[in-house]
Parts: sequence; structure tokens; C-alpha cells
Amino acid sequence: MNTIQKRKIYDSTAPNRSSGIINGKSSNVLNWDDTRFSWTYPMYKNMLGNFWTPFEINMSQDVKQWESLSEEEQETFKKIIGLLAFLDSIQTDYSSKVADYLTDSSLSALMQVLSFQEVIHNQSYSYVLSSLVCKQEQDKIFEYWKHDEILVERNEFIASGYERFVKDPSPQTFFESIVYDIILEGLFFYAGFAFFYNLARNQKMVSTSTMINYINRDEQLHVTLFVNIVKELFNEQPQLNTEANHRFITETFRKAAELEIKWGEAIIGNKFIGISKNELNDYIKFMTNKRVNQLGIERPFEGYRENPMRWIKAYADVNSGKSDFFEQKSRQYTKVSDDNGFDEL
Repeated sequence: MNTIQKRKIYDSTAPNRSSGIINGKSSNVLNWDDTRFSWTYPMYKNMLGNFWTPFEINMSQDVKQWESLSEEEQETFKKIIGLLAFLDSIQTDYSSKVADYLTDSSLSALMQVLSFQEVIHNQSYSYVLSSLVCKQEQDKIFEYWKHDEILVERNEFIASGYERFVKDPSPQTFFESIVYDIILEGLFFYAGFAFFYNLARNQKMVSTSTMINYINRDEQLHVTLFVNIVKELFNEQPQLNTEANHRFITETFRKAAELEIKWGEAIIGNKFIGISKNELNDYIKFMTNKRVNQLGIERPFEGYRENPMRWIKAYADVNSGKSDFFEQKSRQYTKVSDDNGFDEL
């Protein structure tokens, strides 16, 4: 089937348990005890277990430290925040558009939770900036993505994949847009995340890095959700499970890695002690291989199966029952996945 149908508001002739991810039959009534996929309810519980708001994070220490940062540290900090705000903004809209075509009500529900979490992420960037800079400077930062040539290229790369699905919805463009989504959430954040984690290990801007840690944890779950959707889609729609689409995944991720490396070299390069250009490039290739391997597809880069920036794990891994690494306040979060996504391939 080359067409894709929108989910009905309700269908009294269909079962509550859906007959498919897309183009399936479903009453659209959600019963968490009667879902098609065994992994959806545990994921829902994990997403709820990750719940947080920016207001929990005390920015007072970061406010005191802000002026002591170097000019390059401040500039990189602001530009990365501006990029993250763009990515999470379009992600909020994209996820709602995907939900319209998911005929499995449990997946549609998960997408709604995901969209809400993206709104929280986006608001957190405003929260951080409002603590550190004036409104005029904040507005300038939120415009940055429109004018930087490297960011325009990166953002067009993702947006074009989304827009093809929005303008011409089909099972193929649906699949392709999800690949771009996994790139956005599973790769395009990671150079920026590394910068904030490097600040934190030098005892700088720890509160901001704590917030980044929470966002990182959410994004790990979002990646897992979309990876599962691709795998189930391949099972249900064999016309999509082709060598051509496998190559599409590998080649698209390779291009994405090149764009992320280009951005990382421009924004971070060898400017900061503790994070070198070569180390960051290897880390991006490692994360690219990891994401493609999660999809069960041949990795784009030979080698790069171990995380070259192992120190990041200490800043990105917060397990259930432990206090936060930075704030050391009591929280009970559900562990996202084995080693929280920072394991070796």
C-alpha cells in the first residue's frame, strides 16, 4: 500500500487493540492492559518516571559563575542553547504530526507524552537564558539558527526529511522521517551535550548541566521509542524492509555525522581544555554507529565501537534510587536502559 491513512477519532467497528502501527484498525480507545506491543506500557511508565520541570533546578550558582566564564565559553554556551531550542521546537510539532498517522492508540499516547516533554525541554532553555542574560540577548540567541551557515545546513537536512512526510504522507516518507527523527534526538544533540558535561567536570555551570542531563535522559527514551517503531514497521510492512531502505539509514546517518562533526569543529574545536576536536569527532562517529546498530543495520563507520569520551558517562548516567550527580538531591528516576545508552557497541 502506497498510501497512509490518518487515525480516526473513533471506530466502533474496530477492536481496541490495533491491527497495525499504520493503516491498521483500531477503535482508538486505549486500554493499557490490552495493547499490541508488550514494550509500550513499560515505556510509558519510564517516561512518567523521568518527569521533571526546569523550576526544580536552582540557577543561583550558575548566575554567580556566568561572568567568570571566558568569552569563548559564553559564546559557545549561548549558541548551543540556541540550537537546542530550535531542534526541540520543530520536534514538538513533528511528533504531533506523526501521531496523526499512528493507528495504534498506545503509540499515539506515547507520542503525546513525548511532545509534552519536548515542550518542557524548550521552556528549560528560556529558563536558563532568562537567569543569565537580558531579554534582548535572549531574543538574539533564539534567532541564531537563522543566520549561521553551518546550522542552516544542518537544520535544512532534518527539516527537509520531515517536510517530505508532511507534504506527501506515505509509508515510505513516514519511515524516512522517523530516521531523521532518530538523528535529531540521538545524534544532533550530542556535541552540545558534551560541551556542557565538560563544563560540569570543571565545576562550571553545574545547574545548567544538570538540566542538560535530564534532557539527555528523556532523549534516550525518545530514541528507543522511534527505534522500536522502525523495527515493528519493518515487521508489519515488508515492502519497507528492503536493502534500499537499509542503505538509506546508513547513508543518511553518515551524512548526519559529517554535519555534526562540522558543527562540533566550528563551535568547540580545540578551544576548551578537556575536550579535543579529534576526541569529539570520534565520539560523534561512535554515537552514529550506536544509533544505526540499534536499528539492526550495518554501521556507517568501521571501528568506533567504544566510547572515546568515557568521562561523559559519569555525567549522563543517573540510575534509579541514586541522588543526582550534580545537585545531590533525592530523586527516584527509572533507569532508561542498560548503561543509559553509553555502553560499548
